Amino acid sequence: MSGKIKIFADSTCDLPSAWIEKHHIGIIPLYVVFGEQSLRDGVDITPEQLYAKVDQVGHLPKTAAPSPSDFIAAFTPSIEQGEDILFLSISSELSSTYQNALIAAGELPEGRVTVFDSRNLSCGIGLLVMKAVRAAEQGASIPQIVELLSRTVNEVECEFVIDTLDYLHKGGRCSGMQNIIGSLLKIRPVIKVVNGGMIPAYKVRGKKEKALDQMIQNALAHVEDMDNDLIIVVHTMAEEEARFLQKELQEKTGAREVAISTAGCVICSHCGPHTVGLMYTKKPAV
Repeated sequence: MSGKIKIFADSTCDLPSAWIEKHHIGIIPLYVVFGEQSLRDGVDITPEQLYAKVDQVGHLPKTAAPSPSDFIAAFTPSIEQGEDILFLSISSELSSTYQNALIAAGELPEGRVTVFDSRNLSCGIGLLVMKAVRAAEQGASIPQIVELLSRTVNEVECEFVIDTLDYLHKGGRCSGMQNIIGSLLKIRPVIKVVNGGMIPAYKVRGKKEKALDQMIQNALAHVEDMDNDLIIVVHTMAEEEARFLQKELQEKTGAREVAISTAGCVICSHCGPHTVGLMYTKKPAV
């Protein structure tokens, strides 16, 4: 290995663009597919455009992983510049992105590309990416960074409160009757990432503030073993709620930074507008 390291992630990491630019993080987009039209997440389509398109056509897009050739095209310039690559992917339980990156790595010069399965999504990946970036900037090698990530990957806490069941219904994840009843009763499902997959963790009935308060209490239950270096609140068209979470968590956890980011099109297409997520890591067991 050359010693120079370039960190890559896929577009589902949902990191703020300012961080991506500051730390020179390579981003490889997944695809959002409407019929014959295949659009690169965050490049060819924005969340606002996605929502407008869904309203227009009445159904959700499919999402697709980058192809091995996409990875090869993205990685090759860095390799030619003498950089070794560490790529962090969306959970292999949720997408073939990880497998396609492995295929690409096998086609490139041996030992130049390392692929790591985040076992997460959205800013749950982003937290790991930032740990990798900071370790690389402090001079860690790729094996050292992978060892750090391997100790941390199971300590990432990631949950979302979904504002409407419409997108879950359109995506076939709940029935029409569940959608109607849920809307009438103002039932808001909370989704967690567990063992690399998404599961319905619990439901909150009533105002959205009640669900946000529950998320805060869940986080505070781990405040003693929380890695309070960075907490990320991610949202889609829910900035007011995100700022509420940021303020409460900043005051009650003493975290060095509680950042806000916006979800990309892949996350939006599954969860819908006005979704709010909370991600942090617990300290790895010694």
